[in-house]
Amino acid sequence: MNEDSLKLKEGAELNIEDVAKIACALKSLSAYTTLACAEEESPEDLEAIVDEGLDSINNLFDM
Repeated sequence: MNEDSLKLKEGAELNIEDVAKIACALKSLSAYTTLACAEEESPEDLEAIVDEGLDSINNLFDM
């Protein structure tokens, strides 16, 4: 996938709240991956943040 193939869904508007959720999810995903590699249990709070960010991405972009 390249950046030319990313398009906002029809009627979707990119707002600061969604951008913040996406950024937080990506940052949390990094921390989650580090912790998951170190321990077998996954922290539920980080998983929830990642899921929220992924939902924001899915709501905004046709991928």
